[in-house]
Amino acid sequence: MQIRPPVRRAPVSARSPVVRVAAWSAANPWRAITGWLLFVTLCLGAGIAAGTHNAGTEDYWIGEAGRAEEIATGAGLQRRPEEYVLIRARKGALDPTAARAAARDVTARMRRLPEVESVGPPAPSADGTALLVSVTMRGPELDARQHVDPLLAQTAQAQRDHPGLVVEQTGSASISKGVNRQRSDDLALSEAISFPVTLVALLVVFGSVLMAAVPLLLALSSIAAAMGLSMLVSHLLPDAGVGNNVILLIGMAVGVDYTLFYLKREREERARAGGRLSPRAVVELAAATSGRAVVVSGLAVLVSTATLYLAADVVFSSLATGTVLVVLVAMASSVTVLPALLVRLGLRAERRASRRAGRGLPPRRGRERGAGGERLWRTLLRPAERHPVLTLAVAVLAMVVLALPALGMQLRVLNRDSHSREIPALRIHDRMTTAFPELRTLHQVVVRDGRGRTEEVGRALRELGRRAHADPLFAANVPADVRVSADGRVSVLELAVPYRLSSAEAERSLDRIRDDYLPATVGAIPGVEAAVTGDAARNVDDLDHVNGKLPLVTGLLLLVSLVMTMIVFRSVTLGLLGVLLNSLSAAASFGLVVVFFQYGLATTLFGFDPGATGAIGSRVPLFLLVILFGLSMDYQVFVVSRIREKAVAGVPTRRAVLDGITGSAGVVTSAAIVMVTVFAGFVFLHLAEMKQIGFSLAVAVLLDAFVIRTTILPAAMIVLDRLNWWPSPLSRNAHGVRRGVTSDGRVPTADRSGG
Repeated sequence: MQIRPPVRRAPVSARSPVVRVAAWSAANPWRAITGWLLFVTLCLGAGIAAGTHNAGTEDYWIGEAGRAEEIATGAGLQRRPEEYVLIRARKGALDPTAARAAARDVTARMRRLPEVESVGPPAPSADGTALLVSVTMRGPELDARQHVDPLLAQTAQAQRDHPGLVVEQTGSASISKGVNRQRSDDLALSEAISFPVTLVALLVVFGSVLMAAVPLLLALSSIAAAMGLSMLVSHLLPDAGVGNNVILLIGMAVGVDYTLFYLKREREERARAGGRLSPRAVVELAAATSGRAVVVSGLAVLVSTATLYLAADVVFSSLATGTVLVVLVAMASSVTVLPALLVRLGLRAERRASRRAGRGLPPRRGRERGAGGERLWRTLLRPAERHPVLTLAVAVLAMVVLALPALGMQLRVLNRDSHSREIPALRIHDRMTTAFPELRTLHQVVVRDGRGRTEEVGRALRELGRRAHADPLFAANVPADVRVSADGRVSVLELAVPYRLSSAEAERSLDRIRDDYLPATVGAIPGVEAAVTGDAARNVDDLDHVNGKLPLVTGLLLLVSLVMTMIVFRSVTLGLLGVLLNSLSAAASFGLVVVFFQYGLATTLFGFDPGATGAIGSRVPLFLLVILFGLSMDYQVFVVSRIREKAVAGVPTRRAVLDGITGSAGVVTSAAIVMVTVFAGFVFLHLAEMKQIGFSLAVAVLLDAFVIRTTILPAAMIVLDRLNWWPSPLSRNAHGVRRGVTSDGRVPTADRSGG
């Protein structure tokens, strides 16, 4: 029986909560593991039982368009979901008689459905190549996708009954359903890409299937628990349909990273102990350093992400909720169940070592494979060590050059024009709007008059319609009909625009109504309230809303990052340096995403759908900025904590910087590789925003891990020297020596403050 010498430990009262939780988990491994499995099962089961509460139409009301929709909905004049059945020749010219027979069949079928409110008369295209039947559905516009299947089934049956024609259906509900199906397929694809690639990366890091499985399994269980919790939370904060995507995206990255940081330190402590410490004691030592770093990093991501709620936007709220939940769960798994797993693995390793010793075999030396050895990292750090000022200037200049294209960033609300044409309903929509261009964009002018001057408002709206029809930006062949509410207080006029939703002409037509025609007609009536909505108006108002919130969220994000870094490292200098480095990393990634997506390089090099390029999604920069600041804190906390730990032990700043970065480079690089592979997998999805987000995050992590943390950070810290720690006592001590350092230069558990 192996007898270990007694281990000095800090008093229980002096231990941090992280160490206390880890100590309990290490002492009760099976309870901790069972409790975690029950927690994951409970979260997932409760979420499935409660279901997901999806955002409704009213949750998207923003700006003038939202105000118009609120008025129209209150009067029962809201825009109804419309489906269109397009009838055209399979080849050659369209047979009018056969087309009219198919239209009568479709009309009769649709009128029998309870989901249908009305069916319009068949309308021929101007060139006579197609016939169109419009079908108005019951209920809110966003709910229609859940009830469109019966309509699609009847259209499919009509196609079978009229094989000589092409009978196909499109519309807002069909397109929405197709987008959701593609999003689900993308989620499955991202899982199929992320899991095996992450497993391979972890095998390279650890050289052991068992050790590689631990981070992956913890990440998967965290994702499952977060998805269940997100279903529950959606009943308080409605889900905009992006929650699961972001949970998978962020969950795989931070879940593996946090576990990797912890595992790395536990292996170091075990190797340093040389068998003199029990697995429990080793886990407690790792908890006091990397465990604390994981908690600090997780809190940084949580606080940074929470700033998205200030955007007051349902999509941003869904993105924030998904990120917060999965980071919170991943952080909890790393400091609760992971210590238990490590103790069990440690005991298993001890038993194997005992069996080898009993057979007279030498101890097996553990191997930890990383992306390059210590010699490689010493070589990479040599420019910063020997010429810190020059290295800093060149590296910062290179990052600034990468960031310059971001100054010309053009934002656009990504809509049906930018969605993948692999969705059948969108291909049908393109064919329909080619034959019926007046259906491409629709504006709705909503007027509320508390005095009930229906006739006067009606005349003004008809005059607005006449002016629009004389304008080439509008479709002149669509009558300007005015709909009036039952009480006569609300009126709605619809105006068609024969240009694509994302076109400059569609936006100019909206400006023409809002700035010219509306003030000159309805606006001349005192006491009326008028607003314009429609898909184009929603896009414009969404973009204005995001741009208006950008300064507030960005300012608070910078402040939060500064304060958290100052608190963690007790240094104003490191707080300011962290904000500058994070900003530089984000700006450079924005510049590259502009080059690849806005300038179309991604289409040229990778054959991306042109709809995903030409502009940047309106919500992409703000979401990326928040997430990048949070993720950058992971590396900053881990690396700088190692440096500070050396400085506290009495190592001069230059040597502390080099040793700290060299000692953490392997795990940081491994974590970065895992993150990059996960994020890069999202580049191959169909949704344009997810492509841009995945690309930007992958690029930012690469720049952060291989340029910021291995070039700019060490050069800057070497130049700053003792000023790094201002105003803490370390800045006033030439070598940073602090009382309580052990004879071998290590810091006792109770005194450690880093990861």
